[in-house]
Amino acid sequence: MRTHVLVPSLLLLGSLSLTAACSSGSDGSSGVAGADARHGSAATPSPVRSIDPSKIEDLRIVSDSSEQSSCPFAASYPDVPGAEAMTAAMKKDVEERLSGFRSDTCGGGSDSPEGRELNISHQFLVASGDVLGVRLTTLDHAAAGSGLSSRTYWYDGQAGAYRTALGLVAGNSREAFLAALKDRLKGREGVDTAALDDTFSDPASRTTVLDDMAFTADGGLRVTFDRGDVGVPAAGAYTVVLSRGTVTPWLSAFGRRVQRQTVTPSRSLDLGATHTSTPTAAAPTASGDDDTDCKKVTCIAVTFDDGPAAPETATLLTYLAQYRARATFFTVGQNVAAHPDLVRAEARAGHEVGNHSWNHPDLTKLTSEQITYQLSRTSAAIKAATGEAPTLFRPPYGAVNAQVKAATTLSPVLWDVDTEDWKYPDADKVAQTVIAKARRNSVVLMHDIHPTSVAAVPQILRTLTARGYHFVTVSHLRATL
Repeated sequence: MRTHVLVPSLLLLGSLSLTAACSSGSDGSSGVAGADARHGSAATPSPVRSIDPSKIEDLRIVSDSSEQSSCPFAASYPDVPGAEAMTAAMKKDVEERLSGFRSDTCGGGSDSPEGRELNISHQFLVASGDVLGVRLTTLDHAAAGSGLSSRTYWYDGQAGAYRTALGLVAGNSREAFLAALKDRLKGREGVDTAALDDTFSDPASRTTVLDDMAFTADGGLRVTFDRGDVGVPAAGAYTVVLSRGTVTPWLSAFGRRVQRQTVTPSRSLDLGATHTSTPTAAAPTASGDDDTDCKKVTCIAVTFDDGPAAPETATLLTYLAQYRARATFFTVGQNVAAHPDLVRAEARAGHEVGNHSWNHPDLTKLTSEQITYQLSRTSAAIKAATGEAPTLFRPPYGAVNAQVKAATTLSPVLWDVDTEDWKYPDADKVAQTVIAKARRNSVVLMHDIHPTSVAAVPQILRTLTARGYHFVTVSHLRATL
């Protein structure tokens, strides 16, 4: 049986990884309120700056996911040129989480936890001047309580070094900083004062619990404590916001630069990396509407989930153009925000762009409002990129029920040929799976975030075209049957 206890946390996972909309109001009040309720803040939250990830040159979003309900996971983190040390830290943490999840859940044994889902999403906090900040938010349904945790990662371009959250505070000011945090935490329901003193007095514990700090748009410092870090687990998580005037004297030189770039961002991010000038998407424009009659010829709809991804999606568009094949891309909203140029290229080449939620949660575990939030925000990002809103959505893991259908006007699309390309990074195996299982009017599931999946496409197109197959979009297939 699926559990619905963690529904609020799933919306928060979306809202925490979304900074881009929070300051502009497009996030929706439910997302912001959910975030504050989770952190025990009674006051109106300080606003955060919106970050447009598409402005970061040569940005790559590293993604991994499955579409199987027996092994539901999705993870993403950014790889920004010049910040390799920070990327390595995020990669290490994400891969450790995924490895443990796959070992415990995806083996298919009788001991696999029921209802478990792992979701790791990212949020840009600062991408300006010579500083970069990212928050990774993890939701693990098998963990105690909400299963929600977050951590911030920082890069100092001036020093060429990765910094932890505590690096925002000067070493000789940490005692005063900790005293201020304790003063604001003491007296809150669930906080154990004695345990709090022990936690803050131990250097190792400090680093562990003070791992999520970021500046607000007005220069204050928001410190977030996960469930159980500074209080009894039943009390949930806590947030402390120190005003700009209070926290500024305690900041390190790096912390002051982060604060300054948060309050008054520079026009660009410069971490000293050499950037390429090659276009990320050079696919040709479609010559017109597809007039393939699927009642007279053998049609197949190949679909690609979880993108767009750079450079994989651009390569895929080139392969499809070589065979005049059309496909359907079910895109993840946070990746659309990072690479709107790739989504535009998909649409211009005559492909269909569909909705795959903002950050790939199991929609059947969300409330109706949360489902609408996930899908509507992604549809808005797609429309901003292409000029047209999508009409189709693919529910992550194929998980769909009456509540999901009722929460959106989009039409759900599943599949009948599963390549399991997320499990088997073997281009030939992926290609042979499609070739062997393809039938007239099949809908094939693949992912354009995997280089091996993209590498399998030429063989699929070449072989099935020779057998008389015509590659069409899902909507075209449906309309002509």
